Amino acid sequence: MKRLLILNSKGGCGKTTIATNLAGFYAASGTSTALFDYDPQGSSKRWLELRPDQFPDISGVFAAKTTQGSVTRSFALRVPPDTQRIIVDTPASMKRLEMMEMLRSATAVVVPVLPSGIDCHVTLDFLKQLGDLVRQMGLNLPIGIVANRVRLNTRAFKKLKASLEDLDVPLVAFLRESQNYVYAAESGCAVVDLKQPAFKKDNQQWSILINWLETGELLSSIPPSNNESQHALNLC
Repeated sequence: MKRLLILNSKGGCGKTTIATNLAGFYAASGTSTALFDYDPQGSSKRWLELRPDQFPDISGVFAAKTTQGSVTRSFALRVPPDTQRIIVDTPASMKRLEMMEMLRSATAVVVPVLPSGIDCHVTLDFLKQLGDLVRQMGLNLPIGIVANRVRLNTRAFKKLKASLEDLDVPLVAFLRESQNYVYAAESGCAVVDLKQPAFKKDNQQWSILINWLETGELLSSIPPSNNESQHALNLC
């Protein structure tokens, strides 16, 4: 069983979008999948409640809820015994001990970032803190960055690329800005569940992230600028 942690101290960077779509992709592949929602806002929990019956089942655990009476925490967080992938959607802010507990059980960490000056600055600080914490804990834990809501050839994205180039943490995938994600979220779907041609490019970008999580292999580089941008998207 692999436990994939979606983590960033910055709110609004797309953690729930990535968590729900990862869960959807694994479920669509026939992998027994559970989605943990540690955010008190419960966005992933609501997404699961909206999920149509015709799509592959995903086990849901609302981990932000406190246990009642004699119910133990471990019992409340149980998943079906055949679960192969656990996707963990985290809140924007966590205490150090809470983060350490999650990191100890994680197989890999995905850090979403938006191509904006504020988001980039906050995320770079968070990545430094995260790297220091992982080293202090003696963990050999893969950490990858996912650029979210990307518009190629914009000044904001070029600045993000430049800021990430000197990091030890790789940019493992980028997701374009698209209303497809809004539609999927409102329908309880992942983009992989929707087979229309309009979703093909999004599904290709997600396949690159899945490949990194499963093999550690980087299939795509940061998309280049100017005239090469469309070619890079076609390759993805």
